[in-house]
Formats: sequence, structure tokens, C-alpha cells
Amino acid sequence: MSKENFNEKLIALLKTEPRFVDDAGELIPAAVRDHAWQLDHGLIRLLLTDKEIKAKFFDDIEGHWIFNHNTFINYITDKNFLANSYTQFRNKIGLNIDEKFLPERGEVALVWPYKDCVLEGGQAWEEEKRKEIFFNEILAQDEINRMFDPKVLTHWKRHTIAGEQRVSDIKRDENGTIRENLIIKGNNLIALHSLKQQFREQVKLIYIDPPYNTGKDSFGYNDNFNHSSWLTFMRNRLEEAWAFLRDDGLFWISLSDKEAQYCKVLADEIFDQENFVADVIWHSTKSVTNTAVISNAHTHNLLYAKRLSVLKANRTSFRLPANEQKFLNPDNDSRGKWVADPFQVEGIRPNQQYEIVNPKTGVVYRPNPGCSWKNEKKVFDELLKDNRIVFGISGEAGPQRKRFWSEAKERGKVTTTLWADLPTTTNGTQHLKRLGLVFKNPKPEGLLERIIQLSTDEGDIVLDYHLGSGTTATVAHKMGRQYIGIEQMDYTETLPVKRLNKVIAGEQGGISKQVNWQGGGDFIYCELLKYNQAYMDKIQAARSSEELVTLWQDIAENSFLNWYVNAEMPEESRNDFIAIGDVEKQKHLLAALLDKNQLYVNLSEIEDADFGVSEEDKTLNRRFYRMEESPADS
Repeated sequence: MSKENFNEKLIALLKTEPRFVDDAGELIPAAVRDHAWQLDHGLIRLLLTDKEIKAKFFDDIEGHWIFNHNTFINYITDKNFLANSYTQFRNKIGLNIDEKFLPERGEVALVWPYKDCVLEGGQAWEEEKRKEIFFNEILAQDEINRMFDPKVLTHWKRHTIAGEQRVSDIKRDENGTIRENLIIKGNNLIALHSLKQQFREQVKLIYIDPPYNTGKDSFGYNDNFNHSSWLTFMRNRLEEAWAFLRDDGLFWISLSDKEAQYCKVLADEIFDQENFVADVIWHSTKSVTNTAVISNAHTHNLLYAKRLSVLKANRTSFRLPANEQKFLNPDNDSRGKWVADPFQVEGIRPNQQYEIVNPKTGVVYRPNPGCSWKNEKKVFDELLKDNRIVFGISGEAGPQRKRFWSEAKERGKVTTTLWADLPTTTNGTQHLKRLGLVFKNPKPEGLLERIIQLSTDEGDIVLDYHLGSGTTATVAHKMGRQYIGIEQMDYTETLPVKRLNKVIAGEQGGISKQVNWQGGGDFIYCELLKYNQAYMDKIQAARSSEELVTLWQDIAENSFLNWYVNAEMPEESRNDFIAIGDVEKQKHLLAALLDKNQLYVNLSEIEDADFGVSEEDKTLNRRFYRMEESPADS
């Protein structure tokens, strides 16, 4: 059989495995290589089904067929294996050694995909129904450090009740901490690195509502590593955000069943399992899906403390206000209103196992099996004498202990891990509609009110780096907390910023009535200054090969390219590019040319004339980052 026919047979066989093909039905060599490195049993069984393929890649040792994975990987890595226009074009834009491209050579290959990579890319509205460009690249440490250098901020605006105003200064407290509400547009991982030095160990609460990776939200991939890519995406950001928390800080992560358990394992590793507090279940939807086996009605909220020991030492601060309406005074107790709490606790305590006689009926009570009375006998007698023990409204029930409103309002109410009394996502959607805004499944303000109420005091800093519709910032604003919101989507100004402007104007939806919100306050909006990211946006927005060819010329002349890329655009390469025919593949190829270290302008290059940073932006960046100001700025 000729090599061409053998290639066709092998490709056809590999395409029968769904893990090895993309949405267009094309073979993904990287996926095949990865499973070969892992000696994947499914791949091995597949190759053994064909006699000729078996003879090519397996060695017969005393009647046992042994998979020669090195021979197989070398074969499918050969540039002639997939001799189509897509592969031919890739061969023209990278360096190679011994006819193998650097990412394909064993000395730089990773057996476990995405182990140490930095995941970049965009998110899009689900309704746009388009594939996203994501990058899973292995970067050298010096390149990663450069990518995460602080970035130049631009398009500064202060939003007030009087409208947009120029930003003239950055307010700080006596300790030098920035005291501004901030909404920042740009890649959230890079933005976190840019903010870290200014807000390290200053944040009391981080709440995130990340993409749920259900296949129905805005987090989509074109590769075969959806799950591991999502975990890498989360890990990079969780590690960075953790440094923002104070010692008494709290981190809440809202997730669905799809990834909650995996994220729990990941977060245990990053945050330390000992700092895990609870998985709070929120009854997020009351609608029932009749086509489901079991209709999902809840959302997970994983809660971690920066230092659980600190939280436990101050546990009374992690409580909800008691509900005064439940407190009554049927016996006209001079100490005021009260509620009757159970007098039993779980667990066997020998000194709390005794008989209690109902003084009215004479009935004798003992603790239930496996339980004890709340106090030992001597304390019970004192409580009974002090009229703190009651036996039901009629005096004919078991013992209960009075808890007075004067005590409860100071100590608060312990919350549980089941929140079924809060608004749902439907309430959040309806609220936004009344404001003339649209967002799919927004979190209701009532959920964030509870989280912020439990986790912070007035004036504390709240961070949300998946800002979305802006619920976290909205509730923080109404509750008198400082907030930082980060969002990279194009709707940042038309959704969360617009929503916050309505909050400043005094809108009365959500929690406004509960907290007596009357309007006021302000926030600063700014953006990471784009460079190569601007080209990424143009690549994503393109709709035809013609647009992409024109864009390629612009990229070759004006952008920062990867070091191994030849910027020239010979006619032969242009023809090969057009011959690919698939716009999504062409987008990926152009994206591969760009240097990801130059997505945004580094602060260290603020004086470089090539980037055109305005004098006003230079001044504000110096003040924001506390750089030494030039005489003209002072």
C-alpha cells in the first residue's frame, strides 16, 4: 500500500473517535499525540482494529503486541501526514529543526496538556453562536513575567450623579490604599496582575460568578480539552486573586454541578483544604425542566476563608441580623421580646444527661438518644429560677430556653448551608428588564446582599473579576462598600457601567428599599491599553477570508509577532492561506502569529512613542501606580 493510501486509512480510522476531531470533522493531531503519550487504551484498541496499521505501530514480542508510541507520534507529527493546505500554511510560519517544528519536538513537548500554561482568550455572548479563539500556550518564565507586568490604563472617566467627569486624582486613605470604586475593562488575569501591588492583602471579600463551562454559557472551546482548559483558566486566576485577600478575608465561588466538585479539589490545593468553610446551596430557580431526569434547582457557592482560624475566632461577625418580627413577649417579661430555642444539642455529654420535670404536668423529660441538654443541671436550675426556661406556649411541652431580642440583635443569626429564602435568577432577569438591560441568568441582588452582609463591614473592599451584569458592584455600592469590578467583554460600558449609573441616580429595584438606597456616590472607569489585543479583537470580528487577508497585512506591518514568525507575506503563502477555506481555522492561524506578551501596553513602556500614550494617561498611571512623577505632573 502506498504511503498516501496508508495515510488516508489512518486518518479515516482516527476520525471515527470523537475525541480526535473538531466541530468541522477535521482531525486534531494534538489530541491524537496527547493520547498517544498517555498510552490511552481507547486509542490503542482503535489502532489494533486494522491489520496494516497494527503491523506499522506495534511490535510482536513473543506473541504480545506492544504499542510503539514513539514511532506512532513521529509518524503523525511528520509534515506530510496531513498534507492539506491548513498544515502547509502552518509550515510556512514557524521555525523547524530536522523538518520538525519546535512545538512538535520531544524536547519541548508536554506529556500532560496545559500543566503549566497560561490560558488566554476571549468570551462572547452565547447568542452570537460563534466559536471563540482561545490560546493554550507554554511560555518560558521570563515571558510569563513580562506578560504579567503592570499595564497602562487608559480611557479614564469618573461617573457621578452629574454625569461623566475627567479623572484628576486618585483618592487614597492615610495608609496609602486607593479609596476609589473601580470598573476596569480588560483581560481579568492581566488586570489582576496589574492591580496586585496596589491591593495586596487589602480586599475583604472576593465573589466570582465564572463561566460554568456547561457548553451552554459563553465559555466555549474549539479544542478537545474543554475540561482541563477550564480548570487551567480558573487556576491561574484563583492563585492570583488569593493574594488580594486580608487575613480575615473570604472568597466565594458560584458554580453549577458541572464543575463545582472539580473546582473544590482545585481550590483546596490553592487555598489549603483547611480553609474551606462550606458549600452553600442557593435555590436559584423554581422552574422545572420537564425533559430532565432530575430538574436542577440549585447553585453551589464554595466559600473559603483566607485564614479559617481568624474566621472562627471572630465567628460572631459572620452572622445575619436576627429577624425582630419573630420575637414576641407573651408573658410580659420585663426584659422584652423573646423566642424559644431548643434546649437540646447533639452529642453525649455525661454531665448534661439528667431528668427535667415539667412543673405544670409533672411529665419527666430526658434528652433524645444521642443528644444532651444544652447546659448542666446547676445552670438549668439557675435558668429556670430566672424565668429563662419555658415549656411551650401552654406550659405543657418539653423544655425550651428564652433568647431575648436584646441579645439576638447583638449576636445575630447563624446562617445555614441551604439558602431557599432568597430571590432567584428569574428575579434578577426581571429586575434588569425593568432597567432596560438584558443579561442571561444574572445573579439577583438579594443573593449578593446576603454574601456581602455576612462577609464585610461598611467601607471594606469587594472584588469581582467576572463582573458580568454588575450585580456585585451594584450591591456593594448600595451597601456602602468599596468595589473593584473587572470585565473584558465589549458590553462593559453598555451593561454594568450603565447599570451603576442608574444606581447612582437612585434606582429603586433589587435591594434598594431594604437598605434605604437614595442614590449618590461615584466610580472610576478605565481600560487596559490594548496593543496586540486590538488585533485579536479584529480577528475575532472578521467574517470572511478577504477580511482576514487584509488584516494579515496590517498585522505583519504593525503588530508584535512571535519570535519564530516570518512577517513576510509571499504570494504562495497568501494562496495557501486562502485555500484553507475555513474562516475559523484562518482566525486561529492569524492569532498564532501574535506575541501574547504584547496584548496590552506594559507600564514600563509608557514613554515609548510607538504606543502613543497621552500625557493625561501618563499622569494618571503614575498616580495610580505611585510612580515617581515628572516635574510637569506635580
